[in-house]
Amino acid sequence: MAWYLYIACFFSGVFLANGVPHFIHGISGDRFPTPFSRPPGKGLSSPAINVLWGLANFVLGYLLLEAGRVSSHHFWPLLVFFIGMFLMSLTLSMGFKDRSRPG
Repeated sequence: MAWYLYIACFFSGVFLANGVPHFIHGISGDRFPTPFSRPPGKGLSSPAINVLWGLANFVLGYLLLEAGRVSSHHFWPLLVFFIGMFLMSLTLSMGFKDRSRPG
């Protein structure tokens, strides 16, 4: 498998993990930081923006998942996908700590 397909696998996990908090907050009616808030990533965006941002991450993550040929039949692409998902999840847990809660 070509090296750039492993990059697609990694970023597929990154985008899919990033889509989850935005989508969940958006459909729950909660404001949450996005790159479109002021200041970017720190201010709170509307629930609708979060739904759209979450869906955009899901679409891009899915396209990269397909491009990287991630499947249960291929160990290394699947491992790289989960490494991307793990690292992004860990980064999000530290970066968004207490930002979505008032006070």
